[in-house]
This record gives sequence, C-alpha cells and structure tokens, in this order.
Amino acid sequence: MLMSEIAKQVRRRRTFAIISHPDAGKTTLTEKLLLFSGAINIAGSVKARKAVRHATSDWMEIEKQRGISVASSVMQMEYRDCVINLLDTPGHQDFSEDTYRVLTAVDAALMVIDAANGVEPQTRRLLQVCRARNTPILTFVNKMDREVQGPLDVMDEVERELGMTVVPFTWPVGMGKRFHGVYDRRTDQMRVFSGGNDKRGGDEEVLSGLNNAEALKRFGAEFEDAKGELELINGASPEFDLKAFLAGEQTPMLFGSAVNNFGVREVLDALVDLAPAPEKRTTLQRTVEPTESKFTGVVFKIQANMDPAHRDRIAFVRVASGHFVRGMKLKVVRSGKELRPSTVVSFLSQRRELLEEAYAGDIIGIPNHGVLQLGDTLTEGETLQFTGLPFFAPEMIRTVEVADPLRTKQLRAGLTQLGEEGAIQVFRPVAGTVLLLGAVGQLQFEVVAHRLQTEYGVKARIGNSSYSLARWVTCSPEEGGETELKRFMAANAHRIALDAVDAPTLLVDHSATLRAVEANWPKIKFHTMREHAGLVFQKSM
Repeated sequence: MLMSEIAKQVRRRRTFAIISHPDAGKTTLTEKLLLFSGAINIAGSVKARKAVRHATSDWMEIEKQRGISVASSVMQMEYRDCVINLLDTPGHQDFSEDTYRVLTAVDAALMVIDAANGVEPQTRRLLQVCRARNTPILTFVNKMDREVQGPLDVMDEVERELGMTVVPFTWPVGMGKRFHGVYDRRTDQMRVFSGGNDKRGGDEEVLSGLNNAEALKRFGAEFEDAKGELELINGASPEFDLKAFLAGEQTPMLFGSAVNNFGVREVLDALVDLAPAPEKRTTLQRTVEPTESKFTGVVFKIQANMDPAHRDRIAFVRVASGHFVRGMKLKVVRSGKELRPSTVVSFLSQRRELLEEAYAGDIIGIPNHGVLQLGDTLTEGETLQFTGLPFFAPEMIRTVEVADPLRTKQLRAGLTQLGEEGAIQVFRPVAGTVLLLGAVGQLQFEVVAHRLQTEYGVKARIGNSSYSLARWVTCSPEEGGETELKRFMAANAHRIALDAVDAPTLLVDHSATLRAVEANWPKIKFHTMREHAGLVFQKSM
C-alpha cells in the first residue's frame, strides 16, 4: 500500500479513553458520544438496573445487575471525517489494573468530573498514570443540572490537585434547577440549555455576546454572575497552548450535563480538533512509527466470554503501525507462532462487525484460543517487543477450591482463562495443590466467583489464605542467575508459587517476613511489578 495512504488514514485516527471516579457519569457520556456520532440511535441509560435498555458499553451480566462497569470496552465511530476509537474504562478501583493497561493503548484521555464532588481519589490515581506517560487530557465537568460546587471552585481544585493549568473552553450559566446553559469562550456565544435525553443536539438556541440584552433579561442574576466570572478568567487564565496540552501540562475544560445530552458535541469537537493522531511507540529493539508500511500491534487486553454461547476469548490489539488486512500472515513474537486471523472484529461494545482493514490507532479484536497473551507483540515477521504493560503485585491473596471435586478440571480451565484476561492473578504453589488468587480489591474475587459460576458452571469456594504479600523474584547473571534462583526456590519451596507465565513468585504472610527473607538472600531481587511479557521487571513505574 502507498505510504501516503497510510499516513492519510493515520491522520484521521483519534484513540482515547474516558477516565473518572465511579458514578461521575462516564458511561452515560460514552453513550451520548456514540449517539452524536450516529453510531447508536437511542442512548441507553445506566441507572435503572432492570431497565430494558442497558448502556451499550456495559454488556457483562454482573455489570447489568450492579450498574457499574467492570471490564473496559471499546467502541469505534466516525465523526467529522475522523475515525474515533473510544475506550471506556471501569471506574471502580478494584479494576484499576485493567484501566492502567487500557491507558497504555490510547493517545489521549477524557477526564469526567462530577461537579458536585470535584476531584476524587480514583481520578487522582488514573491521572498519575496519564501523567507518567504525558498523555494529553481533556476535562468534562458533568452534572451541571444538579446542585453542585461553583465552577471557579472546581477549576481551582483541578489545578491544585492535578498540577495542571486549566483553560476553560466553555463556562456554565447557573446550576441545578437554575442551569441555563454554557457560554462558549471561543465563539462568544451562549447555548441555552433545555432538558431532554434523547435529542441529538445541534438545534439549541444560541445567544451571542456577553452584553446580550435578551440573555440578561431572561437569565438575570445567573447571567450576571457568569459574566463577572468570565471577565475574571479572561484576565487571569492563560491562553490555550496546544504544545502544553499535548505534553499533558494543560487541560481544556468543558461544562455540561451528559444525561441531558448537553455540552457533549463540544467535547467531540474538541477531541477531533485537539487530540493527537497516533504517535510513535517504543519497543525493546527500536521506535516504531505509525506510518511504517509493515503492520505491528500489541495485545493490551484479553476478554473471555464476550459471547457466552461460544466460550470465546478476544484479544484486543492496538495497531501501532502499518495497514492490517483480514487474513494476513502475522507472527506472535513471544512464541514464534504464525496467525492468519480471518474473523477479526471491530467493536461497538458487544456488537461486533467483521473488519476488513485497520490502521495505526485502531483497536481490533482477534479471536483467541490460548495463542495470544497480554503484552504479546504481533508483526509481519520482525522480532519486536513493545514495552509498558504493567502487572502489579496483588494486595490480597485468597485460596480457591471447587465445591464439586469432579469439576476440578473446569475450575482450572476457567481460572486459566480469567488469569489470561488479567481480571485476576492465578498462582500455583510449587508445594501443594490448592490454587491461589491474587487481586487488588475484594470486588475482583466476587466478580471471579460470579463468572466461574455463570460462564463455566463451577461453584468455587474462595477462602482466606495465610499469605498477604506477593513479590516476583529474579536473580541477575552477575549475582549467580538461574543457579542462585533455583537455590532460593528450593530453600523457600513452601512459599513459592508460579503465575500465569510461570514467573516465580514469593508469597509471605507479613511484611516483617518479607524483610527477613530479603535480608537473608541479598542476591535475589524482589519486584512489585512485572511487565506482561514476563521479561522486564522494574521496581516501580
């Protein structure tokens, strides 16, 4: 294919994730973005648990029951000649690992803040990940149709908490019952708010200028207040600087109400205008440019049972360069195996469409029967290994046993698949038969137990274990390498387990025990994080 065609297609791509604290309205906003782009015609609401229409992005059974997003989902849509790949991430902190991995596959993030609660803990954590990668961030302040904090307070808090300069693109006029609309600083127009869930927008009433007599007459004190705040901002806030935004130092801020579909189109426009097209990516061997002619991609997520009838597993691949065509020959670099994926899918959440081609920035789904793992690199033959997909040492460890011993095999198969997905970490003790599960939060265990039962027909008993900490262990060649590591594992066999990629892991009951083991074995390195490929260990991010 001509390079110029690849470059043209890459320029059209925008790949971003939506991040927020639980309940800030992230899934609702996702729905509305899809509505605007024409991808869905009627937006599902999240709230009603037994509602007939669930949000498009929450498709897993447990999500419909609880009204929360537990697995990140991917949606693709077209808007203004751009192809937008939108990744919705779980807000709940127990699923933060999945979110961290998703953030490695995007070029920008859209942060949703609940105007009543301001910046919440989970938002902070996610932001740290974005900042570590210098990901550009757009901010959407949601729920302006409720009684919330003043916009200046929200703006101040974002600046203080996140250490970024905020440049308001729009400004609210009033709030709660007296929310009248937003003033667009770039066009000097006020768009008048009217409630209503399923309208596409574009038909809002517009009033021009800050000295508009009609606006003053209709909205009185709220318009006066907004006018005063805007004059203050015009004097005090910096001009928008695209360079600073792309470096993750400045964030444009927009106000609105997702549930009423108000302010959403502006978000889409800002994403298309400002967010970067796919950029170069690092591998252990070299830097990969998106416009290269050869295809490369990285598996950043594996999702089991998207179609419960077929027990299938889908590997989500971020295309890093080149042009993907259905049926092309690909090499899995880790194993050296060849793939010719013929049923490759693009997503509108669970609705899938067969995909003929894809370019850098796109997210494609390859059906996977155990050939692909998290962190795998796919190429047309070159040996490359993309970096940066983290796995964190679990903070909770539990035992798992099967209620019916005849279903032991199903339990192992189910756990292997859920472990590949990264939903949970599965450890096999070297001495002993009981499998151990590691997770960041309690909710993960509940989800795993629920999924084992509904998807694999296995009733599992999850019990307390005597371990509370895990560390991956390695030994560098200069310190004795494999021989020293084997000696360490033999001496500590009662507390060694192997994880999904057979990486040796030390399990201990207490931090004091860990300190003692570290002191006794100075040549062994203990890691709180490993990369998915199992290759690169690092102390911290």
